[in-house]
Amino acid sequence: MRDAPLTVTASNGEGKGVMILALKGPLTLPNIFVFQEKLAQLEPKVLILDLTELPYMDSAGLGSLMNAYIHAKKKGHKLLVAGGNERVDAVLELTKVDVLLKNFPTVAEAEAAA
Repeated sequence: MRDAPLTVTASNGEGKGVMILALKGPLTLPNIFVFQEKLAQLEPKVLILDLTELPYMDSAGLGSLMNAYIHAKKKGHKLLVAGGNERVDAVLELTKVDVLLKNFPTVAEAEAAA
């Protein structure tokens, strides 16, 4: 599972300027470049990262999430995360990143908060 690939799929959200980026597979050092390449192609006002199928992430994955958050913030955009499992929640809480990136239970709830 550690060598599992990461796929990143973009789709439009319900609201204007909302895009959902679904991550499937682990967000780890070998996979962050796939994530970063996809992010570089997008500039939505609100980006929701759907982590429903993200089994885990390492410190490099967490760093790439924070880079995405900082980039969005500098542009006056929003980055929200949704659907992260207990392992992802634990990493966000342990590192205090949950203060900046609240993990919404569902994409729909993240969209409602946008």
